[in-house]
Amino acid sequence: MTMANLITLTRFGILFIIVALVLEAPPALQLLNLPLLLIIFILDAVDGYVARRRGEATPFGSVFDVVADRVIENVLWIVLAYVGLAGIWVPIVFITRGVVVDGLRYHDMSKRGESVYGMVRSDWGRRLVASRFMRGTYGTIKALAFAVPLMIPPFAALVPQLWAMGEPIVIAVADVLVNCAVVLCLLRGAPVVIEYLTAEGVLRLRPGSAPIVKQM
Repeated sequence: MTMANLITLTRFGILFIIVALVLEAPPALQLLNLPLLLIIFILDAVDGYVARRRGEATPFGSVFDVVADRVIENVLWIVLAYVGLAGIWVPIVFITRGVVVDGLRYHDMSKRGESVYGMVRSDWGRRLVASRFMRGTYGTIKALAFAVPLMIPPFAALVPQLWAMGEPIVIAVADVLVNCAVVLCLLRGAPVVIEYLTAEGVLRLRPGSAPIVKQM
């Protein structure tokens, strides 16, 4: 196994530690979730850097990285919903979007030999899906959307008086972050779906007009 893929695999191990801490650990130990979550998202950038530096970039590594991203985000959303820190609709949206977008993406890869992000050819699509700015922004929003809710139980238990004063603000911030993550998730999935359906002839795009759906 290459070093880059080993780093990606390490993210799975850290994920399962976070899940165990959320579900079973006392409040003081749950504070470890914040640095562990930070490590997961840092390693997401490190594995790609290592792959490029060591010449280990492969189609499998690219797919493995996306699979890790999907597993991590979906598991964390499910856990947050299970413990009441996010609405059940949030993991439903992310899982549905992930299955649809990644299914279309990998079908296109197998048929045309495209990379994970290669099927998105329009300028607006690449800005939303593949640009470093959007990928960084989306990753940051997701990290915060996980981190803030995960810190609510330990802080509420360990510093109840301080928590009582800040609870409305923290809850509001958590809700905004989760909603922003959902919106960006859907926005970044839209170009993949639209361009796939266009390439398959299901949609016809006219400049300055809405897509036209071809009768199946």
